[in-house]
Amino acid sequence: MSRPSPERYENAKHVTVRYWAAARAAAGLSEEQVPAGTLAEVLDEVRRRHADGDRFAEVVAMCSVLVGDTPVNTREPASVVLEAGATVELLPPFAGG
Repeated sequence: MSRPSPERYENAKHVTVRYWAAARAAAGLSEEQVPAGTLAEVLDEVRRRHADGDRFAEVVAMCSVLVGDTPVNTREPASVVLEAGATVELLPPFAGG
């Protein structure tokens, strides 16, 4: 019987946050692992992690948010529960689209 890799076990209680365009530039990375919880908790955590960034919070505030392939739209972030292994996409407005 094989054991799960340490990386897989470590990420088992996390979600992946992916940054696109200006959000990627503001974060300085394309994605990261954040403890699972509500969307509000995840957004608070990434803001805390990137608090030293000049524009990070401003850019994230403008982003459309997808959980998996589903837009969050106007749902309250505290009401959006993120299961371990979920993916949160932060998409800033794009020119021309």
